[in-house]
Amino acid sequence: MVMTKLTRILRHLSLSSWQLRRSFTPALLDNIEHAIRAGEQRHCAQVCFAVEGALSGRALLAGTTARERAIEVFSRLRVWDTEHNNGVLIYLLLAERDVEIVADRGISARVAPAQWEAICHTMEAAFRQGQFEQGTLAGIEALTQLLHHHYPANGTPRPNEIADRPVVW
Repeated sequence: MVMTKLTRILRHLSLSSWQLRRSFTPALLDNIEHAIRAGEQRHCAQVCFAVEGALSGRALLAGTTARERAIEVFSRLRVWDTEHNNGVLIYLLLAERDVEIVADRGISARVAPAQWEAICHTMEAAFRQGQFEQGTLAGIEALTQLLHHHYPANGTPRPNEIADRPVVW
């Protein structure tokens, strides 16, 4: 969906922290954490989930895209800083219902961009219908299956290098 600059700014300015907390309740954050932890038992990647309600006014005026912001969050959260270059960020910009997946070079070399996009589109469709829990958990499960296929767990215990608890901005 293409939106005008003014529509985009209004959407971001009108999204309150209450709406963010209502969409991503503590119970849902717990469920996301458990889903990530369970998934990491099936693959060798380190997954991080971040949800941001809205962009800052400065980012909006600069025309920052959700993808650009996801890359910035990937860096700020140090998802790239894993021993095996196996970090993956699922980033949701709630004001736009836009999901972006950013993967470190160890994983992105094995997974085609179209595979990440398919997961993003599935989640976005659920979010547009207000189904945040279903969309998020389905996306994490699809990501887990994809990572298991391309980056399966080898049975060797690994340290958890990235916290499984979702980050809410």
